[in-house]
Amino acid sequence: MHFEARLNELPRHLQSLLQSTSPETSAAGVSRRSFLKMATASGFALGCYPMLAIGQDAAAKAPAGLKPTEQPGAFVQIAKDGTVTVTINRLEFGQGVQTALPLILAEELDADWSKVKYANGSNHPAYVDPAYGMHLTGGSNSIAHSYTQYRELGARTRAMLVQAAATQWGVDASALRTEKGVVVGPGGKKLTYGELAEAAMKLPVPEKVVLKDPKSFRLIGKPTGRLDAKAKSTGTQDFGIDMHLPGMLTAVVARPPVFGAKLKSVDDTAAKAIKGVKAVVRVPVDRGGEGVAIIATGYWPAKQGRDVLKLEWDLGSVEKVDSVKQLASYKELAKQQGALKYNDDVSKIATAPHKLNAEFSFPYLAHTPMEPLNCTVSIKGDKAELWVGTQMPGLDGFAASAALGLKPENIAVHTQMAGGGFGRRAIPTSDYVVEACNVTKAAVAAGLDAPVRTLWSREDDVKGGYYRPMHVHRADIGFDAQGNILGWDHVIVGQSIVSGTPFEGMMVKNGVDATAVEGMKEPYDMPMRLSVHHPKINVPVLWWRSVGSTHTAFVMETLLDEIAETTRQDPVAYRLKLMGDKHPRHKAALELAVEKSGYGKKKLPAGRAYGVAVHESFSSIVAYVVEASIKNGQPKLHKVTAGVHCNLAVNPKTVEAQVQGAALMGLSMCLPGAAITLKDGVVEQSNFGDFVVPRITDMPQVAVHIVPSADAPTGMGEPGLPALAPAFANAVARAGGKRWRELPFKTA
Repeated sequence: MHFEARLNELPRHLQSLLQSTSPETSAAGVSRRSFLKMATASGFALGCYPMLAIGQDAAAKAPAGLKPTEQPGAFVQIAKDGTVTVTINRLEFGQGVQTALPLILAEELDADWSKVKYANGSNHPAYVDPAYGMHLTGGSNSIAHSYTQYRELGARTRAMLVQAAATQWGVDASALRTEKGVVVGPGGKKLTYGELAEAAMKLPVPEKVVLKDPKSFRLIGKPTGRLDAKAKSTGTQDFGIDMHLPGMLTAVVARPPVFGAKLKSVDDTAAKAIKGVKAVVRVPVDRGGEGVAIIATGYWPAKQGRDVLKLEWDLGSVEKVDSVKQLASYKELAKQQGALKYNDDVSKIATAPHKLNAEFSFPYLAHTPMEPLNCTVSIKGDKAELWVGTQMPGLDGFAASAALGLKPENIAVHTQMAGGGFGRRAIPTSDYVVEACNVTKAAVAAGLDAPVRTLWSREDDVKGGYYRPMHVHRADIGFDAQGNILGWDHVIVGQSIVSGTPFEGMMVKNGVDATAVEGMKEPYDMPMRLSVHHPKINVPVLWWRSVGSTHTAFVMETLLDEIAETTRQDPVAYRLKLMGDKHPRHKAALELAVEKSGYGKKKLPAGRAYGVAVHESFSSIVAYVVEASIKNGQPKLHKVTAGVHCNLAVNPKTVEAQVQGAALMGLSMCLPGAAITLKDGVVEQSNFGDFVVPRITDMPQVAVHIVPSADAPTGMGEPGLPALAPAFANAVARAGGKRWRELPFKTA
């Protein structure tokens, strides 16, 4: 079950969030079955209601609480020179939506791809996820949820342009066709989209349109270079951290060493003496704690000022977590049954011919995106603007309004390109956004009438909380000589990601956080009793790329591999047997990876072995066949072959890139030193010197192969991660190493 599986209920709980509008883009409401058309100096803009864009007959299924008048917005602009600018309703942070969404729209529009550009959205209600009814980039759902939406936007725009040409020529629209940004009429006469834009905007928008047959696609499904590739490769791409406004100041914050701690005393004398420091202010920080913000003319004087602060903290009233003790307590708790997710009959374990008992442990993990957290805030009277790379601009805008004491409709959130996130920019508490608002509010109170950019350093990022939770798994399995699983009794211990957040009511059922158990059991046919404990710990936790599958896939796929080895069965054939006939997509992905890897056909170099794993997350399946060895006492990953089933691949280049990146991130979980640990409540790691991430020398060869399909696309931002670590571990075990029961690896 995916962590968003029940978010369709969310609008009932966050109605006020969805009322927020961006002042500079607000517009008059229009009827349910019409578009907002806005004249611009250079052409026209066309927008639609996401509730209609889910499908042409989907209005009855639209998220509750969303009124048509709350959903105006512009998605596509056509300039007089024929340039088409497509606004994306998502955060771009490396996954390629700034190319894929315009590509989808351009396909139905018959646009000239060389003239297509993108623009970022905001917290305006138009840019909510059409399926969830809230602003969200997450769960690998950007393309899956907006595929039809953007196709219909393109088709409706095209229909209006064709009708404008038909009117001008005095012919029937059915006699016209379009190609690469041009309407072609009788006798071969032509009008460009730029020439038709002004007239098209005055026409009614068709309620129903006919979408292309996928067989006629000329853009969708073809490998396409990214629209942002040049800017990124030349260093000219701006990210949130690059924000510059006239008179802008920069702030850094000294946060408590233990989460939630408050200040006893502050000596800021030396900090105020640093050239460029404009103010030193106390501010509230996450989890009820306190911090000190240094506001200066730039990052360097702000950092220097923070370095010389003399702070005394009150640590007596907050829990001080110790990872060693926490792990021991988790292991004890795992011996007891928790809240039940599955309750199949597992009584046959007691008399099973073969038994397997295993205990797994997984540490806290930091997200460490390339671009650390940042948020720029400008307050002008009763209005505020935020510039931030956020996965949830609506929620963050609502949180900002509460922090600043301003009306939600007076908060404009400008979504910026972000340098990665992996979940860290989708925070139910909006921690870093609220902090930035509090810093700017304190700056205004101190007489500083200027925008303030609050920056986090890498050390702030690593120590700043919101980690993938620590988990312990305990499994007791009974099986026969043929590998038939007679019973699987399983307990998971780990903090709930959604407990205490607006998502709790939808995602915690019978005491089980759905994010903790996703990826368990399926697609295999077995009787399983699965229960969960969710301890309350003073460490803030969050989803981390592929969420619960980061640990459940490892447990499932390594244990199944061990059963196959014990019963002397080929690990691929064994998995296929357990899947039965109900999972054709899993089979297709696994068989493709096997075929392309040469598994079972080619002889590997001495010391190398194959490892196999397959896992579904976010409705896509990725199977890996890897080659690994033990080198100098340490596991070494040499080659990765992926079989991917994501239905229709809108842009195969993006799918390939996402799988490559996810595989590398999956490898990061395995490397010694890739763990966040705490002692006396303090995070022990601070930077890449003691929180290990893969280097270029760790990168294996990665070949990505996609199962052909014309079905509506499923997600690809996260599914490439879960199966990598278990495939690697399985290969190491078959190369003569040990069966790993913990990540990261330590010694072979």
